[in-house]
Amino acid sequence: MVVPPSAGGSSTTTTMTDRPPTNPALHVNLSKNGIATGGYPTYAAHIPFSARRAPPLDMATVERRGHPMAVRETNKRIRPHGLQDAPTFRPTEDEFRDPMEYIKKIAPEGRKYGICKIIPPADWKPAFAIDTEKFHFRTRRQELNSVEGGTRTNLNYLDQLTKYHKQHGLNLNRFPSVDKKPLDLYRLKKAVETRGGFEKVCKLKKWAEIGRDLGYSGKIMSSLSTSLKNSYQKWLHPYEEYLRVAKPGVQQQIEFEYGGPFTPPGTHSPMKCSQSQQITPLGPQDNLPALQASAALNVTLQQPDERSDGPPGLESQQPPTSSGFTAVNSGGFTPVNLTPASFQAVNTSSQLPKRDKSNSLSAQPPQPTIEPPNLSRGVDIPNPVMNGLSSMNDLSKHPLKRTTSHDSLNDSSSRDPGASGEGVDDNGRRSKRLKKAPTVVGSHMSLLRPTTPRAPVQRYNVNGKTGEICDTCGKTDDKLAIFVCDGCENSYHWYCLDPAVEIPANQDWHCPRCLVGTGEFGFEEGGIYSLKQFQDKAQSFKDSYFAPRMPFDPVLNNKRQVTEDDVEREFWRLVESITETVEVEYGADIHSTTHGSGFPTIERNPLDSYSTDPWNLNILPLHPESLFRHIKSDISGMTVPWLYVGMCFSTFCWHNEDHYSYSANYQHFGSTKTWYGIPGADAERFEEAMKQAVPELFESQPDLLFQLVTLLPPDQLKKAGVNVYALDQRAGQFVITFPQAYHAGVNHGFNFNEAVNFAPHDWEPYGEAGVERLQAFRKQPCFSHDELLMTAANRDTTIKTAKWLAPALQRLQQREMQQRADLLTRHKEFVDHHCRIDEPNVESNFHCELGFEVDEKDVPESDYQCTFCKAYSYLSRFRCNTTSKVMCLLHAGTYDCCDAAEELRLTSSTHSLIYRHSDSALDNVVQKVTDRSKMPEAWQEKLDKILDDEPKPSLKVLRSLVSEGERMPYDLPGLPDVKNFVSKCNAWVDEATNYITRKQQNRRKNDRVWRKSTSAKAAEQEEREKELRKIENIHKLLAAAEEISFDCPEITILTERSEAIAEFQRDARTALKSPGLRSTQEFEDLVEVGKGFNVDIPEVEKLDQVVQQMRWTDKAREIKGQFQTLDDVADLISRAGEIGIPDHSELLQYYKDQQAQGELWEAKAKELISVESVHYQQLEALSTQAGALPVSRQTLAAVDAILAKQREAHRQIQDMFDRSKNDDFRSRPKYKAVRDVLDGLSELNSKPTGTIDLEKEIKRHEDWMRKGKKLFGKANAPLHILQVHMNYVAEHNRFCFDLQDKPRMPVEPASREHTPVDSQEVDPVREVFCMCRQPEAGLMIECELCHEWYHGKCLKIARGKFKEDDKYTCPICDWRVKIPRDAARPKLEDLQDWQMEITTLPFQPEEEDTLEEIIATGQQFREFMQPYTNPMMITPEEVTTQRFYLRKIEGAEILLSQETNFFRQELHKWAPVAPMPPPMLDVSLSTRKPRPTKQQKEMTRLGITNPDDLPQHLRTKQHTFPKQRKPSDTNSSKGNHPLQPAPRRGRGRSSTPNSATMGSGRDPHTHSHRLPASMTSSHTDPSYPAYFPSPQGSTHHPGSPAFAPGPYYQNHYSHSSHSSRLDSPGFPPRSPMSRSGPPLDPSLFSPTNNHFPSPLSGSHGQGGSNMLSPQHNSYSTSAPSARDMDHVFAEFTTDPAEDVGPRNEAAEALEDRRRDEDDEHGSRFVDDFLR
Repeated sequence: MVVPPSAGGSSTTTTMTDRPPTNPALHVNLSKNGIATGGYPTYAAHIPFSARRAPPLDMATVERRGHPMAVRETNKRIRPHGLQDAPTFRPTEDEFRDPMEYIKKIAPEGRKYGICKIIPPADWKPAFAIDTEKFHFRTRRQELNSVEGGTRTNLNYLDQLTKYHKQHGLNLNRFPSVDKKPLDLYRLKKAVETRGGFEKVCKLKKWAEIGRDLGYSGKIMSSLSTSLKNSYQKWLHPYEEYLRVAKPGVQQQIEFEYGGPFTPPGTHSPMKCSQSQQITPLGPQDNLPALQASAALNVTLQQPDERSDGPPGLESQQPPTSSGFTAVNSGGFTPVNLTPASFQAVNTSSQLPKRDKSNSLSAQPPQPTIEPPNLSRGVDIPNPVMNGLSSMNDLSKHPLKRTTSHDSLNDSSSRDPGASGEGVDDNGRRSKRLKKAPTVVGSHMSLLRPTTPRAPVQRYNVNGKTGEICDTCGKTDDKLAIFVCDGCENSYHWYCLDPAVEIPANQDWHCPRCLVGTGEFGFEEGGIYSLKQFQDKAQSFKDSYFAPRMPFDPVLNNKRQVTEDDVEREFWRLVESITETVEVEYGADIHSTTHGSGFPTIERNPLDSYSTDPWNLNILPLHPESLFRHIKSDISGMTVPWLYVGMCFSTFCWHNEDHYSYSANYQHFGSTKTWYGIPGADAERFEEAMKQAVPELFESQPDLLFQLVTLLPPDQLKKAGVNVYALDQRAGQFVITFPQAYHAGVNHGFNFNEAVNFAPHDWEPYGEAGVERLQAFRKQPCFSHDELLMTAANRDTTIKTAKWLAPALQRLQQREMQQRADLLTRHKEFVDHHCRIDEPNVESNFHCELGFEVDEKDVPESDYQCTFCKAYSYLSRFRCNTTSKVMCLLHAGTYDCCDAAEELRLTSSTHSLIYRHSDSALDNVVQKVTDRSKMPEAWQEKLDKILDDEPKPSLKVLRSLVSEGERMPYDLPGLPDVKNFVSKCNAWVDEATNYITRKQQNRRKNDRVWRKSTSAKAAEQEEREKELRKIENIHKLLAAAEEISFDCPEITILTERSEAIAEFQRDARTALKSPGLRSTQEFEDLVEVGKGFNVDIPEVEKLDQVVQQMRWTDKAREIKGQFQTLDDVADLISRAGEIGIPDHSELLQYYKDQQAQGELWEAKAKELISVESVHYQQLEALSTQAGALPVSRQTLAAVDAILAKQREAHRQIQDMFDRSKNDDFRSRPKYKAVRDVLDGLSELNSKPTGTIDLEKEIKRHEDWMRKGKKLFGKANAPLHILQVHMNYVAEHNRFCFDLQDKPRMPVEPASREHTPVDSQEVDPVREVFCMCRQPEAGLMIECELCHEWYHGKCLKIARGKFKEDDKYTCPICDWRVKIPRDAARPKLEDLQDWQMEITTLPFQPEEEDTLEEIIATGQQFREFMQPYTNPMMITPEEVTTQRFYLRKIEGAEILLSQETNFFRQELHKWAPVAPMPPPMLDVSLSTRKPRPTKQQKEMTRLGITNPDDLPQHLRTKQHTFPKQRKPSDTNSSKGNHPLQPAPRRGRGRSSTPNSATMGSGRDPHTHSHRLPASMTSSHTDPSYPAYFPSPQGSTHHPGSPAFAPGPYYQNHYSHSSHSSRLDSPGFPPRSPMSRSGPPLDPSLFSPTNNHFPSPLSGSHGQGGSNMLSPQHNSYSTSAPSARDMDHVFAEFTTDPAEDVGPRNEAAEALEDRRRDEDDEHGSRFVDDFLR
């Protein structure tokens, strides 16, 4: 749009953004196209919105609810235009729970205003859920003075006027000046028009009056009149004359492109003409108004000489009249589409002015002949291109609602990253508004046509450049003769115009369409912003705009702050200003489906409670009470929210919601948004006021109010009698708009709103009216209203829905049936016949070819949308099979869907009529809903009939009626009263049932027994029930039934029951007088009859007592002689006392005698069972007697169980003993099985025969096992440890004796090697190290001589006590370095001897297979080593090999003494390290410290050294063997004795499991790589010579062995290499310590506290030697430090031990030694020590 002329300077223009750049090569979106580059990232245009990032919006900088920046609610202020405020509602938390209920509550009040505001409760504050870094949107530009209807009309008129005069050589750069004031040409035009036109004003001399209306007050009115007349004659009259001719043709052309008139029925369009004036397809077209207008314009262009001398007069500017043109508005302005008749040709002449032959070319291009459409029926045919006119760009296929929506979807379109497909977003949702609008050339507005698809327009220049193809003839030749319209850029040969015209090269030219104007208007797309960017721009604009305009405040000593009133008043001033243009931007209609909703959603925020809140705008449209839940697809902007980002002065124009629906708008944050609302009742008055205010806009755009682009000030509306209200919406507040209410608004600053539509039940009539209005204007609806109703009928079967749905469906059915009937009437007009459509069962001679089918399948909406009116024809449609076009029934046949005539369309097979539901099916659906809606009334009618017809209504009928009413989900007025009456009747029936039902009586009698034994409260309850069981109550109930006045079967039964009770009482008295005359069964029957009455009858209790006595007697006789338990007899005797059996009864005396004998048997049996030595003969006798006496089942079962166990144990022991003597060793039992049998005897209090013999065999086998323990150094360990240790030995030996493990050069562990390069191959076989021949693990230590690596765990060296620069010599290189061993290593020869004893054992040992493996592995390795132990073949070069095999032998868990001594001597010979040769080894003992016993710990704690000084309760108990008892079998001559194991020598600690003194776990001496960390750290004292070589200059004892002695002995008492015995330390008298030999290791008596006194005064051996000396004994008599003791006890407490017997390890060792001593000291030795 051009800037309007001014009086002398340029007009004031304030813009929000600069114009977009014209350079098409610029791909980066800089500040000129909407993205500010300062501080913000820039993106190319093709980058989608979702991929863009920007600084986040600081929520602390925006106004939010409860925020300090938020504007508080103020009292009503005096608004501009004197508007009244719409109501504001503040619901409570309970009211706010259900939005539909609350809106229903406030709707009567809110509907009066059209809009209202809802302020949620204070604690309702949903978080803003949009990611402000990712959120980007495109704005639309708004020029404020262009959105106001009157201002826009003025500007449009001046724009076209300027073009017209420029084309005629005149420049209208400024307003003409009259009386030194600029003249408003548009107001002058309107003033003349309202007074009858130019001629009439001149004739009546009205110019002075017009001057006064225009605001001129000049004294010389004649001069003013002359000036006004001259200005009108020069500038306005020529253009008005041109419009008189050209406007009808342009209007006709626009409607032709539109596919028909876009005026609703009842109005007329210039495009409509009578049939008589239609042009034949091949006839001339000279009478087309468009051609007439072109001719008139061209004639004026061919008269340049007439304009050369000055301003042209009226005659020079007026088109020639000889052509027959007649002014259509000579009598004043009249819209061309308001004539009462169809459009008439304005040209009365049959010939248009011909071109001057002198100016024409020799070859005249032929004019194309064009067939005009059947305009009265809206024919859809290719559009003709007329001379001087060209169609606009094809704007077809805009299926969406509004024309103001910019594209906000995020798409990868090359032009707009936010663009998407037509009407469908990325999620498949249909949008309700137009996606894209073309831009008007030369202005900042969008060229927006009505959204209904247009007819295809023939365009020759589709892809060509401007000026290359003529839009009339379609040819590209003679390009120099092509003129291009400067407005629409259509191209024409000058000779293709009729008449031909020549235009000077320096002169602009516009086609008639541009000069007349189409009235099209829209908002141009703005820039792309993030929220932060738009906030900065909005704030900058507001500050810069108001800063120079605000007055100075002397109080604040600063400029006054901008108020809401300032913004609102300034907005309306700018809107109505013609000369001051302010442009702002508005982010409107932003799709939440792609940009995200401001509310939390269940998809993105499932844990947020607001994501499912009913006020969440994503949830509100689908509320159970919203009819939109029946729409099968999402509609963006209607059922899916849209977002709105505003700035100061950005506005939304007058409109009402699609389908007249409700809307809810929530402001998330930001400045105030002022709303203006018009109630729906004033909608028609408002529309009429708009048409009266801006008739020019409605003339060219009858659908103007659908476009949301026009404002009209409220004061003008109020003058027209329209009620207008206003409200201010702030952050955290809702605004609700009501159906059909028009509303508009303005933003006061940066804010963010979200809006959506919803539809309560009361919306439906409005929705139907809205669809009819859309159809009248040929606007596409957002959804099918009929489909919504039918879907609701199928989905929702509630009465509440039926109440509103039934009237809607009835209207739908009535409309549909009428349309079907009208169509069939027109169908039969051509041939009267019985049609199969409405008369399927009637035969007819005429065959109707019109296609007909009933198809209930769902089809796309496009398949049932009328091509002409765009309405959805859901229930029935008319389809053209030739063109596939679909019509509704209103336009079926009349619309030119194809070339066929109307008769053929309605009768031939080329067209089809499709019903979704037949007439009967549709009637069934409607009838069902109607019947459902009438159910409450039908129920009320039933109730009234029952109450009127019967004085005593049936309770059954009333119950059925109540049940039916309760199942009915609807509030029935009469239901509460009926329910109360039925409740009274039911209470009577429940009470009466107690007297007529036997089951209830039985329950009460059983409850009475329980209540008698409970508290006084239960007794009181029983007393109340006793009152209720009186006979008098029956008579009271019968009287109450008569009073209530109802009928039920219980009344009859109760009456009969009352009569039966009286009869029973008479019969009972007769029976009690002579009880012997009747049997027990007869008395029982009589009692049962009395109890069935459910009342207390005195005769019943007496009869019941007689019956109980008779039953007891019968039972006592029956069970006499049968086995009874003692409890059964006691119950029988107790029952006799309860029912009054006399004591002299023979049966009672019998059972009392039986009870006495049974109790005697019970006492004897319990006595025998409880004694320590069970007498099985007596138990057998008692078991035999139990068959004839009443005894306890438990006692009898215990006796039988003892006897059974005794017999089974005897059998098992005998079997085991016999099998142990079997000559076949493999037939002998396993040791574990025998041990399990003997352990099972602990449950018996006696030993079966043969137990002693079997125990002797067990002892002999266990002696063999103890020998094995001693060989492995596990003498003190439990027996089961032997197998565990042997398994460990076998596994360890497999690694050490592995024959595949060959000598190799020293290698580095993998953790110390360099990372291999890519080309270097990595050996998949892991190297083994150390004596254990295992892979690298943990700390690895390298020997500085042989460079072999050893595990720190194998050497008992902790990581923290070994530094990387320390040097270490391994035990292989230096025999003086001792190898830590957790257990002794037996010689292979000893193991072989031990194996030879297996065949002499009574049982098969579990260790046999493991022993065989150990011996076989060792023997195989020994044989393998024979070549290496030949002295004759040894050379110095084999030192490495000898070290390797010695390392393997030393790492094994058995001793190969010959090989070991050989390699040690040879290594000393060829590579000596120690000064002395190594001694010969014959044994390999453990190096571990012994554990202190519990007694030793107590002695250390108390600080004593003599065990006899301990308190009595802490001394070790004497181990005494109790006297043997006689076995319980009859063959034994010895007395009974308790079960004890057979006595054997040297019973180890393993025989007493689970002692509490040592804890449970593995044996502490078992060498295992799975030992806890405390075990390894407790043996890593760096002063111990077994781990590090001696320092330089130190000497070593020549006689020290290579293996450390056992931890029980001092170094200087270590035996020689041939020693095989252990000496005992000295003890006081009567103690093993008194024997000769080395003393016991003092470390056994280590204290647990930090004060450690020496248990043995004085030093033994070399106790005073240096701790760092290799000769120093770490187990000397000197007191260890507290730290060392902590290590010791940490080992004892962390290392599990299964050796938990009452004796200590020292005693175990002494017992083993004792076996080698003479027998005379054996028993006394052990007994004295244990004592």
